[in-house]
Amino acid sequence: KGGHLAKDAKTGGLLLRESAQCPEEDEKAFQDVTKYTYFNTNNLWVDLVALKGIFEKNGGSIPLPVMKNSKTVDPRDKKSQAVLQLETAMGAAISCFEGATAIVIPRERFAPVKTTNDLLALRSDAYTLTKDFRITLAPERKGVPPNIKLDGRYKFVDAMEKIMPEGAPSLLECSSLTIEGEVVLAKGVIFKGHVVVRNGSDEPKTLTAGTYGSLNTKKMTFDL
Repeated sequence: KGGHLAKDAKTGGLLLRESAQCPEEDEKAFQDVTKYTYFNTNNLWVDLVALKGIFEKNGGSIPLPVMKNSKTVDPRDKKSQAVLQLETAMGAAISCFEGATAIVIPRERFAPVKTTNDLLALRSDAYTLTKDFRITLAPERKGVPPNIKLDGRYKFVDAMEKIMPEGAPSLLECSSLTIEGEVVLAKGVIFKGHVVVRNGSDEPKTLTAGTYGSLNTKKMTFDL
């Protein structure tokens, strides 16, 4: 979500690696969570005296690596003009501070939203809001978020909200949810275990209230 932390073989210090910096042939290794087990959550604490020193040393800037991302002018239209977006990652500054360290936090405190898949899960009962207004995974999840995969037509928030016009389904006991085609979830839908909901027609179809899936089966598919 925010790149992973690795150790610089030359300096021994920490550095941030983003997916945009990864060669295509190394993508599988880059995504290996058994090899790279620490991820950047984009929460930064900076020594202002040290920061001032870096600015003075580098002419008023921080020497962050520039990343190249392929985009289209209109993100909703893949056929629109292709462009290259040049960007830097704020977290990459960790390699500029000698002796910089990382603080390890439990997985349940990390609730990133990069896609509508993440947002749907976050709006469900798989997450809770604490008394001090932190969003964390529900204790029943045991630190593991549900794996959501929505049809490509739901890439943007306004489209995703059409799936659940009366609120998010229950994902408290859902391991994974895949939605294929144009699906509407009625109020009171509960998913458990591994579930696929599929609509092969050109018209939207509604999944009525009820419990779908089971904790005792590998995967259950529901065709509308």
